[in-house]
Amino acid sequence: MRALVAAAIGLAPVLLVVLLVSVLDVPPGETSPKPLYTTVPGPKK
Repeated sequence: MRALVAAAIGLAPVLLVVLLVSVLDVPPGETSPKPLYTTVPGPKK
């Protein structure tokens, strides 16, 4: 039982932060049309 109480107390601040961020407006911005390359391009043929 103590473990459940400890888990609830530990998760409460995390849930509060998530709710706070979701309630607040996301700052305006646009996404880039260019893709982000996550790997090194191969040799040109």
